Amino acid sequence: MIIEKAIQIASKAHDGQYRKVTDIPYISHPFTVGMYLLKAGCDDEVAAAGILHDVVEDTEFTLEQIEELFGKRVSSIVEGCSEPDKSLPWEERKIHTINYLKTASLEVKLVACADKLHNLQTIYEDYQELGEKVWEKFNRGRDMQEWYYRGVSLSLSENLSGSGRDHSLFSKLQELVVTFFR
Repeated sequence: MIIEKAIQIASKAHDGQYRKVTDIPYISHPFTVGMYLLKAGCDDEVAAAGILHDVVEDTEFTLEQIEELFGKRVSSIVEGCSEPDKSLPWEERKIHTINYLKTASLEVKLVACADKLHNLQTIYEDYQELGEKVWEKFNRGRDMQEWYYRGVSLSLSENLSGSGRDHSLFSKLQELVVTFFR
């Protein structure tokens, strides 16, 4: 039930939003993130957090509402995946994310990894079709995107213990970063 509830809330929250420079409803992204997490063997609460990961950052929903509806664990994961201050310059926000992910919990790392993996896969697919024009969709071009995704990939692999060390999501992101930005 928590997965369905997360889909309902995220669908309402992201209603009218679209993926960057497309007519693809935005909900396709958090839904895919949740599916990646389930496929990777994560539990329903982690998958629900994946579905909700952009709700606080990109809509009027609050962490308090997420906690009330889904509990502290889900809201903590969502909080860990949200940029703290969207008014800061892009570079500052991305440096914060890269540094934060080095010591984040495994659950936050998994959701962040699924998020970044889907985003980069989408960019890669668009690159196959559009070539270098794909970078025109972004405020920062290829060099800065490469810097960011390489930094995130390295941060996600830091301080992993136990089963997280060999998790398929981390290796898929690392492989895509290497393939795309060679």
